[in-house]
Amino acid sequence: MQRKFRRALTPRKRRHVRVRAKVSGTSARPRLNVFRSSAHIYAQVIDDDRGRTLVAASDLEQDVRDRVGADATKSARARAVGEVIGERAKAAGINTIIFDRGGYIYHGRVKAVAEAARESGLVF
Repeated sequence: MQRKFRRALTPRKRRHVRVRAKVSGTSARPRLNVFRSSAHIYAQVIDDDRGRTLVAASDLEQDVRDRVGADATKSARARAVGEVIGERAKAAGINTIIFDRGGYIYHGRVKAVAEAARESGLVF
């Protein structure tokens, strides 16, 4: 008898799969996805109908680093990423989005990105 071995998903990945079953971006209302590593944070606006990333931002970009400075905290960098993604989305003609927290708890850096994007004019 042959056994199938499946790699167990992490709790975050399980939550993300569960959220993604309900959340999908369209051309009219794309999805703002947030990925948080231990050191950095990334955000992208995705049109799931076409499978395209429309706008992206991360704290590794020079634009974000110039806003907050070199010695900024991770939360401050996350807020700057939210501001940049909001400005870039507005410039691309995107006003309303669906927020995808990526399986992370809506707290800390993920919340900072969302609040800064809202303050930049995105509606979700």
